[in-house]
Amino acid sequence: MSNTTADLESLLMHRSLTDPELLEAAAAAENFRILPDAAVIKIGGQSVIDRGRAALYPLVDEIVAARKAHKMLIGTGAGTRARHLYSIAAGLNLPTGVLAQLGASVADQNAAMLGQLLAKHGISMVDGAGLSAVPLYLAEVNAVVFSGMPPYKLWMRPAAEGVIPPYRTDAGCYLLAEQFGCRAMIFVKDEKGLYTANPKTDKNATFIPKISVDEMKAKGLQDSILEFPVLDLIKNATHVREVQVVNGLVPGNLTRALAGEHVGTIITAN
Repeated sequence: MSNTTADLESLLMHRSLTDPELLEAAAAAENFRILPDAAVIKIGGQSVIDRGRAALYPLVDEIVAARKAHKMLIGTGAGTRARHLYSIAAGLNLPTGVLAQLGASVADQNAAMLGQLLAKHGISMVDGAGLSAVPLYLAEVNAVVFSGMPPYKLWMRPAAEGVIPPYRTDAGCYLLAEQFGCRAMIFVKDEKGLYTANPKTDKNATFIPKISVDEMKAKGLQDSILEFPVLDLIKNATHVREVQVVNGLVPGNLTRALAGEHVGTIITAN
């Protein structure tokens, strides 16, 4: 089957949007990476930001130094305050979409604080329509801050069980990296990376330097370090088919990851 633009347009005009031939033609179209030289960094809410200045100040200094050589989109997690809101809202029997709005408000607060810490270095926070200006910020100062929660709000797809929003800040940051066609997605946490069990509670937990999505699921580790839906997003991705998890409490780890070093855990699509 020919996959020229004219053929694809004809299919789009005359076929269902779920037509197999149309989907095949659309998938065969040439990919375009919007920000191929940029990396998305997700700063954990509970793991980093909630720790305050002891954790955040050194990371801010590292980001400022790294932006001399790297273009960065810096997303923020929500953390403990969001979990408290989820607890109250779930107890009130409010739906997933409302919880998504509440979680987004906390990620927004964290982005605002991080943006203020970076303001004197010319690094700004953007949100909503401001995301369209990201290329300009990257061209001028090599970095920009955004809230990691995807803007689904009341349109958040409910989870299979319960009312906790399944797509939270890990997913939001990853989706931005994939849609922009970025070169890397780095999750900054408070652990070395992925372990066979929770290293905070199990002294026998073993560090895993590299693993595939399928291997994680087979080992029952699918919800141990990243939000569960992120694994399927990686598996189905076009551009960002691996992510890296590093300990941001160790100075230099983020810089090494940005330089392409294998620090922490790398999770691959296959």
